[in-house]
Amino acid sequence: MKTLYFLISRLGKAILVVLGVVIINFMLIRMAPGDPASVMAGESGSSDPAYVEQLRQQFGLDQPTYVQLWTYLKGVAQFDLGYSYRERLPVFDLIIDRLPATLLLMACAFIFSIVLGILAGVIASRARYQGKRAWLDSVLMTGALLIYATPQFWLALLAIIFFSLHLGWLPPFGMETVASGLVGWDRIKDIVWHLILPTVSLGCFFMAVYARLTRASMLEVLGMDFIKTARAKGVPVNEIIRHHALRNALLPVVTFAGIQLGQMAGGAVLTETVFGWPGIGRLMFNALMQRDYQLLLGAFLVTSTMVVIFNLLTDLAYRFIDPRIQED
Repeated sequence: MKTLYFLISRLGKAILVVLGVVIINFMLIRMAPGDPASVMAGESGSSDPAYVEQLRQQFGLDQPTYVQLWTYLKGVAQFDLGYSYRERLPVFDLIIDRLPATLLLMACAFIFSIVLGILAGVIASRARYQGKRAWLDSVLMTGALLIYATPQFWLALLAIIFFSLHLGWLPPFGMETVASGLVGWDRIKDIVWHLILPTVSLGCFFMAVYARLTRASMLEVLGMDFIKTARAKGVPVNEIIRHHALRNALLPVVTFAGIQLGQMAGGAVLTETVFGWPGIGRLMFNALMQRDYQLLLGAFLVTSTMVVIFNLLTDLAYRFIDPRIQED
């Protein structure tokens, strides 16, 4: 019953947060300079004021802001996110078409970053704790700091230049080979081949953060009294690291991972743009450049919902890692 109450409480709060985000995004978009109707008229080669006014009426831009907001909220409740005048398709269909590519990239980058980050942090903390290979701790943490200090887009460009243009090992752009006609396992392998560079570029920054955070948390736990007691009883270091220290040290890492997942959704915009990855991030960038406000609002809504879901999953993971934690 406590778990059910926790889920209902968190879902209610999540819905309120998403609603607030929708309203704020709508108002911010409406405050942005420029008139979508004028942009549409300019793209069609017409600057006739009558034609511009016709477009404003067609897309409801002549209505008061509160009427437009209410109409938009009713549409969102019915999973109707509006119509993209640029793409000539419903916004919902465009986002659903691009969402799997973004989720695939984020999932791979998250797994890559958290697994390698935690592994590097554990190795560094163990080296520092035992004092036998302190140089390994310095090398790992210096490398993590160097990666953390490198801008994400710059790291992506360097990866393209070195691994694609110079060595020719990996494809530089896209999600799969154009007009290849591959099916089955051949297509899956082709997508995986294209996925390597975007995954590494997006995940390296977060991997560095997880490595440093895991190391700091592990060293803090390894200095506690129950670890000293285990050492005094003759428990091997490997068992202390795995069964005593790591689980307690993962709590702040899990918390930070939930926050970083939201930032990863934002970082996907740069990564998808640089690598030509056909996801929501690239769709948002194109919508912003073309002032396709309905598409931009829909993309904001989906990414905001993703962040809320990630935080809910983080809370659930917290309860799994440490059942002693009681939620309000």
